[in-house]
Amino acid sequence: MSNNNKNNEHVISYGKYVLVWIALLALTSLTVTVAGVHFGSYSLFVALVIAAAKAFLVVQIFMHIKVEDPVFKIFILVILFTLLAIFGLTSLDFIYR
Repeated sequence: MSNNNKNNEHVISYGKYVLVWIALLALTSLTVTVAGVHFGSYSLFVALVIAAAKAFLVVQIFMHIKVEDPVFKIFILVILFTLLAIFGLTSLDFIYR
């Protein structure tokens, strides 16, 4: 009567953590570099894409979402949809003022 589903422990090597850390440092450096470059109306979009890439790495690797139960993935999707709705409504309010 043992529950074997929860006994399987997911192990990520230290090398992968170091690679993700280096990627996060590189993306942070890229964010700082992009802040000094003038992209016109695309500056915010470029900054948000870099921030989304960093958030994706943190959620997938450090929070172990890719090996969790599907219910956690559904919660993440609901949160993302809510965040996009808030950003969209705020943008519409800003544009039509």
